[in-house]
Amino acid sequence: MKITFVTKGFYAGLLFTASLISLNASAQEQQASIENKLHSKFGIKGGLNLTNLYVNDISKEHMKAGFNAGIFSKLVVARRFSIQPELLYTIKGAKENYNNFIQGSGQYRFNLNYIELPLLAVINIGKDFNIHAGGYTAYLVSATIKNVDNNGTINGATSLNEDNFQRWDAGLLGGLGFDIQNFSIGARYNYGLREIGKSGNLSGELTKNSKNAGLSIYLGLAF
Repeated sequence: MKITFVTKGFYAGLLFTASLISLNASAQEQQASIENKLHSKFGIKGGLNLTNLYVNDISKEHMKAGFNAGIFSKLVVARRFSIQPELLYTIKGAKENYNNFIQGSGQYRFNLNYIELPLLAVINIGKDFNIHAGGYTAYLVSATIKNVDNNGTINGATSLNEDNFQRWDAGLLGGLGFDIQNFSIGARYNYGLREIGKSGNLSGELTKNSKNAGLSIYLGLAF
């Protein structure tokens, strides 16, 4: 009788232990699934560019507004670490104020329109906060100059020959972001490393030593 009781107790203990192991494995599976859903992302993004052209020092005097829009993917490599490639259409450039008797006052806005591929390393500092850094390469698709008066009216726009500029740009970038469920918000600084102009033409000579720089503020939606 004593042996039977011990045997039953032994089997009950085994069953209880097996149940705990099964529940623990299931919980870990669910947790891993949740983490993957939270951190592995593909989505769309867009926002505001505040850009400038610089030679040696970066000045806010000629900063102009543009926009960026495209797609991104956040790929988990390890816990709290991801790789984030993006494909963006982004407008960079600078502005120059004028004030004269013939034209009055206004701005010339020099726009450089790129297809850009950033590649970032993302470190999650907390559940919803990350820092990111990396590099980008970009291809120039068009360049324009707009004449805008003080009322915001465009008085004229001139398309420039893209071949007068370097087609390829590259640089460094870094910033921070917040992830709130499927939404992302963040800001990053872009620092160009290549001169944008070519010699042998007026447009290229005027911008020959200049490089892109600027701040991007963005919103993202993951699926």
